[in-house]
Amino acid sequence: MNLVIENLSKRYPNGVQALRDVTLTVGPGMFGLLGPNGAGKSTLMRTLATLQDPDTGSVRLGDIDLLRDKPAVRQLLGYLPQEFGVYPKVKAIDLLDHLGRLKGLADRALRKETVEALLRRTNLWEARNRALGTFSGGMKQRFGIAQALIGDPRLLIVDEPTAGLDPEERVRFHDLLSEISESVIVLLSTHIVSDVSDLCSRMAIMHQGELRLVQQPSEAIAGLRGRLWERTVEKAEVAQLGESLSLISTRLVAGRTRVRVLAESAPAPGFVTAEPELEDVYFAVRRGADIRSRAA
Repeated sequence: MNLVIENLSKRYPNGVQALRDVTLTVGPGMFGLLGPNGAGKSTLMRTLATLQDPDTGSVRLGDIDLLRDKPAVRQLLGYLPQEFGVYPKVKAIDLLDHLGRLKGLADRALRKETVEALLRRTNLWEARNRALGTFSGGMKQRFGIAQALIGDPRLLIVDEPTAGLDPEERVRFHDLLSEISESVIVLLSTHIVSDVSDLCSRMAIMHQGELRLVQQPSEAIAGLRGRLWERTVEKAEVAQLGESLSLISTRLVAGRTRVRVLAESAPAPGFVTAEPELEDVYFAVRRGADIRSRAA
């Protein structure tokens, strides 16, 4: 089963063009949608989650028309939005049972079995009788995944799932998503580059409502190899370099500024070749560089 998006566009009443002719095919496994805040990622996620309609375009999940047959899609969909609220005084096991009923699990025994299995799978079994208001941020996110997995979805959408998590919870959440993606389509929307580099075999970079790059992370990185140069400079030099060179990124290192530049050969004295990372691809694509043409 594939998710097939064709020519999707959306303009809000305030004039913001959130999506511009988005076309994408996503198969089983983990797919990363990478972009800054305001790139259009959440608009795309809400559209795929059947919460809003586009102005133009089509979306199919397998044989189902997502825009015309929303009830059928919702039977196959799990969704963890960027802002996921819980009832703070309700026990985790009770709320998950309630959400199971809303999802259509009418059989009490089956629902109980499903709820208990999900709590164990998300490592929340020991906290099942705790009020959700006492959960840490990472525990709430894992509860969000538990509710999204009710009904054994074939498409799981997670929007900015690791924002605000501490390193330990982030690793735990990564492990959980990786396990889930072995059998379903997982669409991971994030502005955190390392989430995509750690988890996703395919990705897209989104900027200003458009898909600027769709590729495997390793291939995208290879497209920069031999074309990325770096040098450590004084802060006062950065603006001048930005005017004359294709500056990709700057970073403070021991009080001085390390600049990375995209060029076919050494752009100036003192520059040395740098090993590219996915973050470099992200910055380069946002600045208009054509990575795809060099990656073959």
